Amino acid sequence: MKASLTQLRAAAISVQKACALTGISRATHYRHANPKPVVHGPRLPRTPPPQTLTQAERTRVLDLLASPAYADLAIPQVWARELDEGRYWCSMSTMYRIARAAGQTSERRRVATHPPRVRPELAARGPSEVWSWDITALKGPAKGVWYKCYVILDIFSRYVTGWLVAAAEDAVLARDFLTDAVNRNGVEPHTIHADRGGAMVSKPVSELLVDLVLRDSGCVTFRVVAR
Repeated sequence: MKASLTQLRAAAISVQKACALTGISRATHYRHANPKPVVHGPRLPRTPPPQTLTQAERTRVLDLLASPAYADLAIPQVWARELDEGRYWCSMSTMYRIARAAGQTSERRRVATHPPRVRPELAARGPSEVWSWDITALKGPAKGVWYKCYVILDIFSRYVTGWLVAAAEDAVLARDFLTDAVNRNGVEPHTIHADRGGAMVSKPVSELLVDLVLRDSGCVTFRVVAR
């Protein structure tokens, strides 16, 4: 193809026609006809533009962004306020580049830090140390008929220390259910744990446990105190 193009050019055929006949683009022809000189050695460093800020000027911009007056403001606000005061440091994009290079483009406001919240855990090393109780729905014999199953489980032995099936979830019934389970167990549990269901946080249940237990923080956990 190149040889054919060379022959056509030697026959005084124009570049446009010769490229059309051989299927070679004119850009390819000109690139091969005028190759760039081979560069030996490493590339020379790019000459910075004359308007580039000096290191001292960049430092002053960073000091401005970190000053007490602007430490909590976004970069566009800092740039606009300085411009309103008649001070032009650099363009807004340049101010962003300087802040980005210094790692100051994240949240600039003072943010409150909170220690990681430790999830409460209950460990039972013997029977009657930790009880856990809940109320779940049981499907009835007909459609739309449901019952409520109250269950207390000793988490160490997996022994069911109390259970009850009722027609509905009721706070007074839950109070009587817990009272009966504690009385029949013979040994008061150290901790009674439950989720934040309606019956668990109801006033009757809370009043029942006032004399027996101490409310723990986090979930609805009660610690029994010997009377």
